[in-house]
Amino acid sequence: MNFIPTEIRDLYIVEPKVFSDERGYFFESFQEKDFLDMGINLRFTQDNQSLSSKGVLRGLHMQKPPYEQGKLVRVVKGSVLDVAVDIREGSPTYGKYFSIELSEENFRMLWIPPGFAHGFLTLRDNTIFTYKCTGVYNKDSELSLKWDDPDIGIQWGITEEPIVSEKDKKASNLKYFKSPFKY
Repeated sequence: MNFIPTEIRDLYIVEPKVFSDERGYFFESFQEKDFLDMGINLRFTQDNQSLSSKGVLRGLHMQKPPYEQGKLVRVVKGSVLDVAVDIREGSPTYGKYFSIELSEENFRMLWIPPGFAHGFLTLRDNTIFTYKCTGVYNKDSELSLKWDDPDIGIQWGITEEPIVSEKDKKASNLKYFKSPFKY
């Protein structure tokens, strides 16, 4: 696997080695040793998968300690604009975001450590999105930021109103958010 640093410390684009031939393709979507070699010592405890139609926006989500989650995210089918926002208090990139298109064609993944809010916008119908999590889901520790917070200024590239859950419509703006994460 190739780990590509982003402009936000600890956030990595992960490119697997894909082996293709006339039968199709094969790749390792996770190899613990590769992560350990990068200094990322983790233990995945839960895998999640979602199916979404085009224009669905999920996020920006996180869980507060002690139920924080690191996530290794990827697309099985379709395409998303994936976004991670640094919410680690004291970080030089606090409130900054990174976005990347993840698709079934590019095989790219994104490693999002605890201390980031995460969301994605589906770019195609029937998009299947998966994420390996380093912590289990805990409803009482859920936190979220508004997907359209002007202080974050995410460029989603949308021309129509996205399909957003009621919960996500009620999310907090960054300026009112008290981060439980330290840099």
